[in-house]
Amino acid sequence: MDNNSKKYPYSLDLASSLIATAFLLAFMYFTQSLLVPLLFSILISISLFPLARFFERLRFGRAFAAVLSVIIAIAIIWAIGWFIVHQSIIIGKDASSITAKVVSVLERAQAWVEESFGIERSEIMNQLRDQGNKMASNAGSVVTATFGSIGNMVAGVVLVPLFSFFLLYYRDFFREFFFRAFKSVPHTKVDKTLNKIYDVVQSYLLGLITVMGIVAVLNTVGLMALGIDYAWFFGTLASLLMLLPYIGIAIGSILPALFALAVKDSAWYAIGVIAWFQVVQFMEGNIITPNIVGSKVSINPLMAIIAILLGGMLFGLSGLILALPLTATIKVLFDAIPSMEAFGFLIGEPEKEHLKRNATQVLLMKWGVVRKPKNSKKVEVEVDVDTEAVPETITMKYKEIHESEESPKDDEDSAANSKS
Repeated sequence: MDNNSKKYPYSLDLASSLIATAFLLAFMYFTQSLLVPLLFSILISISLFPLARFFERLRFGRAFAAVLSVIIAIAIIWAIGWFIVHQSIIIGKDASSITAKVVSVLERAQAWVEESFGIERSEIMNQLRDQGNKMASNAGSVVTATFGSIGNMVAGVVLVPLFSFFLLYYRDFFREFFFRAFKSVPHTKVDKTLNKIYDVVQSYLLGLITVMGIVAVLNTVGLMALGIDYAWFFGTLASLLMLLPYIGIAIGSILPALFALAVKDSAWYAIGVIAWFQVVQFMEGNIITPNIVGSKVSINPLMAIIAILLGGMLFGLSGLILALPLTATIKVLFDAIPSMEAFGFLIGEPEKEHLKRNATQVLLMKWGVVRKPKNSKKVEVEVDVDTEAVPETITMKYKEIHESEESPKDDEDSAANSKS
């Protein structure tokens, strides 16, 4: 049977893949005003799916169950937002006293800089004045960007609930779309891949919510122990910033540290806040998250950081939040495609065998680069029987002889010598 399929050079395939990736990223960048709300809606609808199924088991219609689930999600988000705004207003009532303490702290810092480095206060003020002028000159662009982001936020507030409702209501319709789109792939494999994407994303989202609750409690307990006012506000705000992976808790520690520096008489309170938040971050990364999220979301830290940077470059702040669930979804897709399986392996967590001291040798033997050494044991036994002694005594001596397999080069040399 003649094979008419054309095989292109690897360099041409690689170039076409890179060009297609570049066009895809450009498309995502220019359509982010629609794509970002859609991606957030997909994540929210996946997290709300168990709730919608619960309402459907109560004999509610699918449309009513989807609407009720979205309304509950909006109520929860509104309650969290109201708590943050309300606490901010309460803290703002003491703004005058806090500002006076901040000014005194700045004056002490200026005096310390002058004594330690010999820089006069006038020079410091000139530098601050120059920076203020630069900021004022860029105020127009900042205001424009702010109003642009507010416009996108308002659009998201309207579109995300609407998209989430339709994704819940039409979920089986979308599933059939994937069956129709991938007719050449076994339908069981398509269904398995879709279910795995759902499990991975839901595990990430529910695990993240649980971890955020635990971290909020830990942050609040530490701030209360240090005697910091509004501990629940600062602790909850820092936990919400965990939506920004790896850097959220670190950023969340800055605001309570500055507050402690302003309201407390000693700078050690601020240092204690930062130290406690770093302890919480270590516990979250090494104990809490691995035990709650588990191995379903397996992305190695290097690929996670790269994904976060790429997400920030594409979608800004929203990209930082979307980076990890999107990367986990891409890994599932790569694992399901034979030609992309290696890239799915690259995104995933390394196994323990890759981190051992002799990992290189084991890896080379696994892939047949070097031959596996075969250690054999030979025991040489010497038996000495004294028949004249009464009773007869038998003395046995033995020693172990270890032999390793010769290298392939030695085998070839010996075979060549035998032929000659």
